Amino acid sequence: MEIQHKIPLHDVAFLLIARFDTIVRLENTVHVARYLNDNFETNIHLWECDSFYNGFLGKLLPSNVHYAFREDHDPILHRTRYINQMVRSVEVPYVSVWDVDVVAQPSQIVKAVELLRQGTDFVYPYEKYFLDTSAVLRREYLKHGDLKVLQDYWRFMTEMYPPNPVGGAFLANRESYIRSGLENENFYGWGIEDGERFARWKNMGFTIERIEGPIFHLSHPRGINSAIPHPVFSVAKHREYLKSIRKK
Repeated sequence: MEIQHKIPLHDVAFLLIARFDTIVRLENTVHVARYLNDNFETNIHLWECDSFYNGFLGKLLPSNVHYAFREDHDPILHRTRYINQMVRSVEVPYVSVWDVDVVAQPSQIVKAVELLRQGTDFVYPYEKYFLDTSAVLRREYLKHGDLKVLQDYWRFMTEMYPPNPVGGAFLANRESYIRSGLENENFYGWGIEDGERFARWKNMGFTIERIEGPIFHLSHPRGINSAIPHPVFSVAKHREYLKSIRKK
């Protein structure tokens, strides 16, 4: 449900990358785009990267979401490459790389942007709880469209990547992000790029802050682009991660 007064975040671009292996992920993506659009006057960019354009997603999104289709016949989504292209394509001082399956209280996002405006390089819009909703609570939340449903039942959810999760969403000073090297494109497909990115920022001396409160992951079945990778790819990803944590 669209709120009456949107919060102005004209200096921020939310960047979302989508590819669908289930109808559940399509539902999540549409909801997350609407959630951002309903709460903020901002710039929302969503790229659908797939082998075939069916036109469904573009018709379901709010009209002011900047939607683009990128033809890609690789069965593995090279998400890090697309994120880098998106960051370079926008011309605002702050960007948010936002997964298509996560939501948080709008006030947490506002506090994160305020820190960026005060000079912080990177901000996670949550503190220590990255919570998987479960299919049941996801359904109830989508039915009512009220984050209170998730807040009231958070203790029944599963923590993702404790004790210090760094996935789901982050906000960044765009120039700092570019100086950090953006995403490591040696990460191909889903994996531990979130941890590598955080370690790299920390070793390079960037300021990193977190906002009190949880972030919620809307449960979905896991396909080839959201499941544990093949052992060959997994070894390569861990090598990249170790490179970052060893750099001083």
